[in-house]
Amino acid sequence: MTSMTMSTTPAARIAELRQRIEDANRRYHELDDPDISDAEYDALVRELEALERMHPELAAPDSPTRRVGAAPSGRFAPVVHAVPMLSLGNAFSDEEVADFVRRIRERLEREDLVFSAEPKLDGLAISLRYEDGVFVQGATRGDGTTGEDVTANLRTISVIPQRLRGEGWPKVLEVRGEVYMARADFERWNEHARLHGGKVLANPRNGAAGSLRQQDPAVTAQRPLSFYAYGIGLVEQGTLPETHSATLARLRDWGLPVSDLATVVHGVDGLLGYYRRIGAARDGLPFDIDGVVYKLDDYAGQREMGFVARAPRWAIAHKFPAQEQPTVVEAIEVNVGRTGAVTPWALMRPVQVGGVTVTRATLHNADHVARLDVRVGDTVIVRRAGDVIPEVVQVELAKRPPGTVRWQMPRTCPVCGAELVREEGAAVWRCSGELSCPAQRVQAVFHFASRRAMDIDGLGERHIESLVEFGYLQDVSDLYRLTLDDLLEMKRRADERDGSVPETVKAGKVATKWADNLVAAIDRSRDTTLARFLYALGIPHVGESTAKALAQWFGDLGLVRRLPWPLFKRVPDVGGEVARAIGHFLDQPGNQQVIDRLLARGVRITDAHAPVPALREGLDLATLLVDLEIPKVTAIRAAQLGVAFADAQALLDAPVHAFVTAGLPADTAEALAAWLEVEANAALLLRSAQAQAELRARLPERGVQAAGPLEGKTVVLTGTLASMGRDEAKDRLEALGAKVAGSVSKKTSFVVAGTEAGSKLAKAEELGIEVWDEDRLLAFLAEHA
Repeated sequence: MTSMTMSTTPAARIAELRQRIEDANRRYHELDDPDISDAEYDALVRELEALERMHPELAAPDSPTRRVGAAPSGRFAPVVHAVPMLSLGNAFSDEEVADFVRRIRERLEREDLVFSAEPKLDGLAISLRYEDGVFVQGATRGDGTTGEDVTANLRTISVIPQRLRGEGWPKVLEVRGEVYMARADFERWNEHARLHGGKVLANPRNGAAGSLRQQDPAVTAQRPLSFYAYGIGLVEQGTLPETHSATLARLRDWGLPVSDLATVVHGVDGLLGYYRRIGAARDGLPFDIDGVVYKLDDYAGQREMGFVARAPRWAIAHKFPAQEQPTVVEAIEVNVGRTGAVTPWALMRPVQVGGVTVTRATLHNADHVARLDVRVGDTVIVRRAGDVIPEVVQVELAKRPPGTVRWQMPRTCPVCGAELVREEGAAVWRCSGELSCPAQRVQAVFHFASRRAMDIDGLGERHIESLVEFGYLQDVSDLYRLTLDDLLEMKRRADERDGSVPETVKAGKVATKWADNLVAAIDRSRDTTLARFLYALGIPHVGESTAKALAQWFGDLGLVRRLPWPLFKRVPDVGGEVARAIGHFLDQPGNQQVIDRLLARGVRITDAHAPVPALREGLDLATLLVDLEIPKVTAIRAAQLGVAFADAQALLDAPVHAFVTAGLPADTAEALAAWLEVEANAALLLRSAQAQAELRARLPERGVQAAGPLEGKTVVLTGTLASMGRDEAKDRLEALGAKVAGSVSKKTSFVVAGTEAGSKLAKAEELGIEVWDEDRLLAFLAEHA
């Protein structure tokens, strides 16, 4: 509770509190943009209630302690509730719950009190009106007396029935409940928003409220909203059971969703036991709750208890520790994940959130930091819901100290010093030191050893994690230094760490066959193809097909690892994004050093060959200028420059008017000149031109290197082959120039059908496409071996 200063009179403090709470209500209920946490709000209300009890002469009928929510915003048509939608009093301790039960027991003169207990969902309270079983109107709670008509938006929520099921419902039935957003749906929505630059929702409650109060129902329909019924309002021309719990069961029969966690309990012990059970399960629930609700179960008792101000005497909300709290950001640092993704984190003044001390919270990505404008020194709202990592969801701008500065993503990886890169349109920054970055070591080794990469059988992720943890692997090249003794020692240490030492080991019998097999598998992997090796490096965007294309077109690792990124665009289907990713990877000294160590430790490329002659057609200045993606330099303008200038150096030495003389418009000439003035751009142009010259020198004469017999052919594999696996067949067909596709179309050249071939074979026969059986495939492969 906030204490008054010596100079603050009770009247002044009460006025201040009322104004602050009114503003918080407006921001929460109308704007869906709260600026204080739930815990701060509850503390303000409790302080105001205490002051009004101490100074009854200062009480006022319009005090927020006597009203519910906030007045309607005016954006929707008003709906006057036939039965007011009241709020609930709050309990924050076992003693307050005991007092609640004692008051009911004394007023009703009953010893055995039966309560309905249910979770208190953190969403938006609404009322659904059914007439003759048909949904006709839905409204928000508003100020408890008048809400807003959101019928059209509620119709988009699939779990709300448009017509009640079964029979026996009253002619008019108002159902009260909560619209909410499930945690998984909330996380999926925010992840999509972060990746696509959309609005990130602060929390599931704001997400539900903001979604339901959209002017366009089509927008609401896109949001993943859910609903639970928890009570009734007006009932006309019909009867309901005499208890709340039986009424909930009846609502469920009529097709309305009711929480399975609602139950009946007896007395204080039953209530507190329920509170603790739900509290223990809270983190695993699919939705956010901020407490539990206790209601006297029988309606006769409810009527006798009556109401006070804005709340019933027969019900109370027992609140959990708040999952949102304010604290101060003391630093912002970045963390590099196993895949190289860089995540900014706020280091904060310690704060209790949801019963846990929090000192760090995720800021997700650089765009999220920029959107919130989080700065060191800011007071922020931190949220921790369930198993979700604590996150900063809001900045309290009014509390920002002077002199703060905007945060910027660092340029280099804090772990390995490699360049941090972000592809155009992407939300995530990544460390480009994939092979050499210790933060990515486990993932790099796991990918390197995978079946489609270096194919080291028996090297699973658990072994890799232990080898890294105990210092046997600093990078992937250390695989080729592992000995039998290293592996056995690693296993012993891992078993001791996990407390799982086998009884046979305790008896002095150590199994070694697995380690012998693994050493042999590592040794076998030393001889590999260029395509497998390139794929194994884990270059971003370089999957198997891209690795095969690079290997086919350039043929030699020594060449590939020295090429600047624009030259990779000479390979069909390699665009600028992929080319830049390859270039960034190969520009990192740490990655190059790991490649050096791999070669020094016996890794051998078995299929090196000269670059393909078809590369010659794109090794000219005009093509290079297009591949460099210089602003405003189109293919036509590049062709003009290619005619006017002998080489890249001549282009660099030319004044801007020479570009106009070559035929470029003035604005294009100025854009080119500005681009060339950047030192890094000029160096890239010269380096790329030199690489073009080296490639031309290494190209065989035209016709020397014949195309494969399946060059230009598209092949589809279907069914099971007896003589080889699908992957081996694919590799051998691709080695002969074929493109192996996954589906049959008019462009398919032929289909290889093994046993149990299904729909692909039928599609080929329907289209009249040639079909090979396994014998024909084997004969063809033998002929071209």
